Amino acid sequence: MLIPVLYGMGWIKAKCLTLIGLPTTSVSIVGTAFSFLLFVVVMPRWILVRWQVKHPWRALGLSGGGREGRTPFSIALVRGLAWALLLLSLIVGPILLGSWGYWLGDWSILRSLNALLLALAVGLAEELIFRGWLWEELNRLLGTNAGILIQAAIFSLIHTRFNLGAGPMLSLLCGLFLLGLILAVRRNLDRGSLWGCIGLHGGLVGGWFLLEKGLLQLSPDVPAWIAGPGGLNPNPLGSGIAITALLVLLWIQRTAFAKAARPDNGARNAC
Repeated sequence: MLIPVLYGMGWIKAKCLTLIGLPTTSVSIVGTAFSFLLFVVVMPRWILVRWQVKHPWRALGLSGGGREGRTPFSIALVRGLAWALLLLSLIVGPILLGSWGYWLGDWSILRSLNALLLALAVGLAEELIFRGWLWEELNRLLGTNAGILIQAAIFSLIHTRFNLGAGPMLSLLCGLFLLGLILAVRRNLDRGSLWGCIGLHGGLVGGWFLLEKGLLQLSPDVPAWIAGPGGLNPNPLGSGIAITALLVLLWIQRTAFAKAARPDNGARNAC
C-alpha cells in the first residue's frame, strides 16, 4: 500500500496547487513528482524499521560503490549506458537498412539536455522504486526467485498500453517483462549497485527520445514487429527485434552471473 498511499498524497498536494494557478493538465506530472519526493523522504526510516538496516542508500544501491566487491558507480553507469546504446543500435539498424525510416540527424544542445534530464529522472526514480525498494520487499516476503519475477511483472504491467489491442499489448508486455528481468540481473552483476540499472534504463529512455525528436524519421508503414506497437509513437521494446535482442542479453547476463557466482570465484549476491 505504500506507493498508492504516497501517490494519493502527491495527487492531493498537486490538486491543491490548482487553487493558486497550476493548470489541471499538469496535476498528474506534478503529483507524481510530489509522490516521488515523499518516497525519498520516507525511505530512510522505512528501511531502518522494516529491513533493520542502518545505511538505507547503500541498501538501495545508490551508495557504497567499490566496497565489499560492489561495482563503482561510474563503471556501472557507463556499462549500463553502453548496453542501452547497443540495444538501440540493434533496433534502429534494421529500420534504416529496410528503408522503414530515414536518418535526419537533427540535433541540438537543448534537445540533448532534455534527453539527459529525462534519462536521469526516469532511470533514477524508476530504478530506485522497482529494483531498489520493491525488489527487496518482494525478496523478503516471497524469496529471491519469486521476487525477481514479480517485480518484472509489475514493472511491465505499469508501463504497458492497454489500448493497443491484444497482440500488440502482449508483445509490449513481453518486452517490458524481459527488460525488468535484465535490470534485476544487472544489479546482481554489479553486486548490489543500482547505477548500472539506471544507466541501462535511462539510456534507453533518453536515447529513444533523441531518436524520435529529430535524429530518426520513421516511415508511416513501418511494421510493428520492427519498430514496436503504437503507430506513429511506437514503443520499440514491443518489437520482435527488441524482444529477440533482450532475450539474448538476458542469456548473456545470466551466464556471466552464473560464472561470477561460482564458489571458486569467491563472488556472492549482494542484493
